[in-house]
Amino acid sequence: MAEVPAPTPELTRDFTPASNADWRALVDKTLGETPFQSLEKTTVEGLAIAPLYGPAETPQAPQRIVPADRAWTVATLTSHPDAARANAEILADLRGGAAAAIVRVDPSAEAGVALGSAEHMARVLDGVILEFAPVALDANFLGPHAADWLGAVAKSAPTAQLRFHLDPISAYAQAGQSPGPMEAHLILAANTGARLAQTYPLAQLFLASGRVVHEAGGGEAAEIAHAAASALAYAKALVRAGMSMAAAFDRISLGLSADADYFVTIAKLRAARSVWARIAGACGAGTTARIEARSSQRMLTAKDAWTNMIRLTAAGFGAAVGGADTIVLGNFTDALGLPTEFARRQSRNAQLVLMEEAQIGRVADPAAGSGYIEALTAEIALAAWSGFQAIEAAGGVLAALQSGLVATGVECAVGARPDPKIIGVTAFPPDKDASVEVEVAAARPTPAPGARLPGPDSKCPPLRPVRISEPFE
Repeated sequence: MAEVPAPTPELTRDFTPASNADWRALVDKTLGETPFQSLEKTTVEGLAIAPLYGPAETPQAPQRIVPADRAWTVATLTSHPDAARANAEILADLRGGAAAAIVRVDPSAEAGVALGSAEHMARVLDGVILEFAPVALDANFLGPHAADWLGAVAKSAPTAQLRFHLDPISAYAQAGQSPGPMEAHLILAANTGARLAQTYPLAQLFLASGRVVHEAGGGEAAEIAHAAASALAYAKALVRAGMSMAAAFDRISLGLSADADYFVTIAKLRAARSVWARIAGACGAGTTARIEARSSQRMLTAKDAWTNMIRLTAAGFGAAVGGADTIVLGNFTDALGLPTEFARRQSRNAQLVLMEEAQIGRVADPAAGSGYIEALTAEIALAAWSGFQAIEAAGGVLAALQSGLVATGVECAVGARPDPKIIGVTAFPPDKDASVEVEVAAARPTPAPGARLPGPDSKCPPLRPVRISEPFE
């Protein structure tokens, strides 16, 4: 990492250093009779955002190590229901600059690739060299089956870069119901992960995601708290399956969202690293979080969809500066339908421009020392820690979901959110909406193993995804 040279006397000798009082005087002069407090704001969770900050003295996030080759992994998600088309998308993405792929699995062909066996998985990944291109899964309750299919495709190669991303808790939280007891799904996922870990030493097993909270309208602290509680639940399950606590935490990634408010995204990711470090350290595990950041779906608009390109770029910027290890940007047409090759190329290129031309990520923690970012990081981390403690006091993440504790927090955040100013929808709407092309899918459902396990279904208040712009479009 290159060091930034100190300002030379020739550049600074004509400028008097500005103090916090100097800045405050300028603000007061601009406001006139309007009180300074009128500029104070809060997040939907009540965290204070002041209008003016001085420089921070101590960074609030653990230091992150920047890889020598690429600052983060550029990943793309494929959900086209047709296996052949999904394979073509993955190969085009990898040729076009992406370094990793995520396959969303849905045998019903409604919301993902219609695959239901190892043979189908092999068809989707035909031509992908798993030793070089990490492949992750998004399979809901079919996660253990999909993990076995991906493991079979990798043919026991010890250097295969697999991301099984088992995450039954997110599937349960969104659906509000599980096919059989949730405890049984957790046990099955942990046993499957622990077994595959022996064959694939580089594989990531679980994705402890808080995105289900974000997409339902929740706040940043609640998102981190849910992810942290899920991580602890997965680590405990892996320990029961025979792994050590340190090994379990090493095989779990954090899943967080990134939206157009890049300052909040930066602070949230930095806060998540702090919360992870505290929990993992207390469990005797490594304290460095591995974060996968996906762009927010709730921020995308169906009206004037071209403006989504700006939102996605801002989300990618925030995720990169915040220190995400993997970034997945959606497509500007996601609120309308499946993306065309043009939409996927725009999504890839936004990341590549940020990385290779703007050089975002060359510095380990660019936001360190910013009074605003450091203060917001600390506030989110403290609130997330309190939320995590509340979830654990309620009996853990499953009990907190079933009691409605998590859903109540999301509802409060939704109720506190003011009517948004959305470019192209509620602010500066176009006189005529420019047409946007989407892909038309024609795939049939495919037979697949059932996800149901013996015993009664578990139920909780569902965290249904929302789009913030939808009521106004």
